[in-house]
Amino acid sequence: MNWLSSLLEKISAKNPNHKRGPEKPAVSVRERVSALRHLPAFLKLIWHTSPALTLANIALRLLRAALPLATLYVARLILDDVVQLSKLAPAARVLSPVLGLVALEFGLVLLADALGRAVALLDSLLGDLFANASSVRLMQHAAELDLDQFEDSTFYDKLERARRQTLSRSVLMSQVLAQGQDAVTLVLLAGGLVAFQPWLLGLLLLAVVPAFLGESHFNERSYSLSHSWTPERRELDYLRQTGASDETAKEVKIFGLSDFLITRFETLSDQFYRQNKALALRRASWGTVFAAVGAAGYYGAYVYIIKQAVGGTISIGQLTFLAGSFARLRGLLEGILSRFSQVADGALYLQDFFDFFQIAPRIVRPTTEQVVRPFPRPIRQGFTFEDVSFRYKNAEKWALRHLSFELHAGEKLALVGENGAGKTTLVKLLARLYDPTEGRILLDGHDLREYDPAELRQEIGVIFQDFVRFQLPAGQNLAVGRISERQNQPRIEQAAHQSLADTVIAKLPLGYDQMIGRRFNGGVDLSGGEWQKIALGRAYMREAQLLILDEPTAALDARAEYEVFERFKELTQGKTAVLISHRFSTVRMADRILVVEHGRVQEIGSHEELLANNGRYAELFRLQAAGYR
Repeated sequence: MNWLSSLLEKISAKNPNHKRGPEKPAVSVRERVSALRHLPAFLKLIWHTSPALTLANIALRLLRAALPLATLYVARLILDDVVQLSKLAPAARVLSPVLGLVALEFGLVLLADALGRAVALLDSLLGDLFANASSVRLMQHAAELDLDQFEDSTFYDKLERARRQTLSRSVLMSQVLAQGQDAVTLVLLAGGLVAFQPWLLGLLLLAVVPAFLGESHFNERSYSLSHSWTPERRELDYLRQTGASDETAKEVKIFGLSDFLITRFETLSDQFYRQNKALALRRASWGTVFAAVGAAGYYGAYVYIIKQAVGGTISIGQLTFLAGSFARLRGLLEGILSRFSQVADGALYLQDFFDFFQIAPRIVRPTTEQVVRPFPRPIRQGFTFEDVSFRYKNAEKWALRHLSFELHAGEKLALVGENGAGKTTLVKLLARLYDPTEGRILLDGHDLREYDPAELRQEIGVIFQDFVRFQLPAGQNLAVGRISERQNQPRIEQAAHQSLADTVIAKLPLGYDQMIGRRFNGGVDLSGGEWQKIALGRAYMREAQLLILDEPTAALDARAEYEVFERFKELTQGKTAVLISHRFSTVRMADRILVVEHGRVQEIGSHEELLANNGRYAELFRLQAAGYR
């Protein structure tokens, strides 16, 4: 069948829409077969999802696999008995045996229908459980990965493909189980055909193999197209969300972005549609040709069997049995070969699913061979940056370069610098969301890598400027800071009081039970300043030894900012704190101020010391002060 493969390749080459540069190369037969190696692991996952449902599914499918042969055999007996009875005198005809066989066939038909419905039910239940378990597993694994991995577009493509597989792999599960069921039926039916004329099986194979090769070829093309469009699919999802979302509605209206977003969406979606349409048309056209070949093979065999019946070699019942067996075998073989192509295709997508779980985090708990140092309670010396440099993946420019300074235990340190200077990157290193590219960070004289990252982060409360506005009830929004205490209402209310979020919650109709955000029914949206108070409450909920606030009052009015920082000074007594702010009225409350410029330490000292130095800090301070004159 090399001629068929060559012909299909030529047909694809002539497709005028098939010009996309980065498309994934066509998958070879070896790669498709190799992808099947994931099926044992896939079936193992299904088994662990629900052993009882899996076992019941297999048992029912095996029972159902034998019913087509039994039904055909009973039909043969009925016809032969009818022919024999028709030759007898009316008085000698006894219908009870035939009626008994009819009743038996009726029972088999009902049983087949009942088993089919039971199998479909089990497939649905098992598929739902597997999809849920896979989604949970994906979220658990994603939670273990490093922050910089989420900032890589290649990683996001893998995550997107894996996420799609959590919902669609239940179809693959049904296909694999159906493949086993049909294989059993095929073996049983083939036994009767081989006993009659073995060469009919060869004819059957010749009739269905072209269709199988065609399906394999077009499944391969479909996978390549889908794989190559992963980034564009993510962009389409983003455009769809941006063009119709409560979070973006203001900017879309103000800036008149609707036409721009719609045009971009239409352009991308139309490109994909045209490529997919061209592939679908070729698939349908060649599928018709291959179906005709299969039909010609079937009717050729049918004519041969009829001739045998007319010649008296076989009975009418045998004719019906053989013709029915051949027809069912043809359908089964076509189904098995076509489904094999689909299973192989699904296994290629399954490879995407397993590939995601092969991504390993680099920031992990020290291995058993290393010393896992317990986190100090309390912190005694503090943090030390020793010649720390950091560069983001695939970036040419260093985000931070040769940072060396100390953050003493119990000290309030403010970070000052222009946007992009590296301040937020610095605190992410401190929380070990990143590891330094060069140098090291010490905690009480020991490298941060010697501590369990999870334990380290339990002792750090961080509120970033781009904090998440969780679509959750107000109480749970605060409890995010220490989610294990979400049932501790007194602690939640205390955190709300400390951050002034209690003044926001007091206005809500349902108080702490009020859903915040407009995404769900009954939700109430908040202003930027009100959201910021909720976010600050999470930091206080944390009750951590190190508190990091990245622009914590950017959305607050002057009075609210003053009140927040008056409480901040009280609540951080004896604790270590890092504060990022562009407001020097806020910064001057810190014990020391670290000025970062172009990723380097420009100067460090108290407010008075830095003003006396007349350096970069003094320049920025005077510029801001001039704006209030």
